[in-house]
Amino acid sequence: MRQNHLIMTLFGATGDLASRKLYPALYQLYAKNLLSNEFALIGTGRRDWSQDHFRDVVRHSIQPCDPSEKLLEEFLTHFYYLQADIESVQDYAALKSLISQLEATYHSQGNRVFYISLAPTLFATITHHLKEQALLSESGYNRLIIEKPFGYDQESARKLQHQLERSFEEEQIYRIDHYLGKSIVNQILPIRFHNPILKALWQREMIDHIQISLNESLGVEGRGAYYETSGVSRDMIQNHALQLVTLLTLDEPDTLSAQAIRQAKIQILKNLRLANGSQDLVRGQYGPSVNGKEKGYLQEDGVAPDSQVETFMAVKVFIDLPEWQNVPIYLRSGKALKDKKTDIKIIFQSPDPDLPANYLQFELAPDPKIRLRLNQMDSTQRREFKDLPLSYQVDSRLAKRLPKDYEKLLYDCFQGDLNNFAHFLEVDYAWQFIDQIHQLWQQEATPLYPYPAQSQGPQAADDLLRRDNRQWIQE
Repeated sequence: MRQNHLIMTLFGATGDLASRKLYPALYQLYAKNLLSNEFALIGTGRRDWSQDHFRDVVRHSIQPCDPSEKLLEEFLTHFYYLQADIESVQDYAALKSLISQLEATYHSQGNRVFYISLAPTLFATITHHLKEQALLSESGYNRLIIEKPFGYDQESARKLQHQLERSFEEEQIYRIDHYLGKSIVNQILPIRFHNPILKALWQREMIDHIQISLNESLGVEGRGAYYETSGVSRDMIQNHALQLVTLLTLDEPDTLSAQAIRQAKIQILKNLRLANGSQDLVRGQYGPSVNGKEKGYLQEDGVAPDSQVETFMAVKVFIDLPEWQNVPIYLRSGKALKDKKTDIKIIFQSPDPDLPANYLQFELAPDPKIRLRLNQMDSTQRREFKDLPLSYQVDSRLAKRLPKDYEKLLYDCFQGDLNNFAHFLEVDYAWQFIDQIHQLWQQEATPLYPYPAQSQGPQAADDLLRRDNRQWIQE
């Protein structure tokens, strides 16, 4: 079943993201018959590439997919390159002409997708020219895909949104957050709402607290200059972590439509709060590893020698709504930690302080799985309570067939499904919350705790939970 007739224009076609993520994702959709033969991609960039060279770049990027040679050659015929300067009116005229030619060739029904894989500072320029030079379709749909970061704070996000709205309606804007394309993340709402056992337990009277960990073992890996403008609060918490919070806590809407889900998420984000100000916050920065093999953040390229940018953050969050009253959510994310671990744990109330708490775990990485931890009595004379881990791990054969995050999100966009894309108000309220944190850091001179690379992070993050007689569950 081939579908999705469209012309896609990719600004930033010569970049790393396009090669690592986008071209393989598009190939997988094509190989699965989810992308029409009536499809073409126009790659634009400033480099003086020939069309043949562009197709060779795409071919090389797809090799890890172990493609069929015949199918790959067929797929590559749908790729076209246009050297262009995003400031040049003449280059937009050339792009318009090429789109018109390809629409006649591929019968794409006037459906146009514009993907900007460039710095956010260029979004406004490109979208302005798309409208002013009449590149937006009048007969099919127009959709805009943009990468994070969407602004630097609430003020800049609102300014950017105002600029985009001059060319595109909100329902035409698809803000990519690759976490929302992960298969395990897409299971959260069905597991919450479609299983009576968990649905009955998923309430504040039964949940003690929630833990979300987005831990990375790598440092900034050559992205020091970028990290100096973001830190982990803007790079990971504002988008990925807070989006996970919404999925775990939103009220079940009457329908699971994109509009209903997005409105429910907005309601959560607008009611985030810190109960005790800076006491609910920990920030840290990695230094050299204990064995001296890993350098510290201050030794990374592009990083100021006296930088105060955080590479680790832990925060205790509350949702100021009756249904989540007094249920804390602990978030943490950091670079250069001992283990890469991305997971969510719903810790239930324990009927006995001597018994370990039951919890439900969604592990996103490195091994996607869902695990329910219960207590059982052993069968020996000791009659001790033991852990009963009930787990589902994605079968390796199935894992190979599951869509990767960009494959899932590109397909959703082509289908016009906004479910896994943030509404601007989600972005706006998330920035409002992060801005409050940065203001506290500035006003109260919050300590920047050092921690060695390849460690568990600063001790202060453990103390954040220990003060509440809790601890991070490391399993």
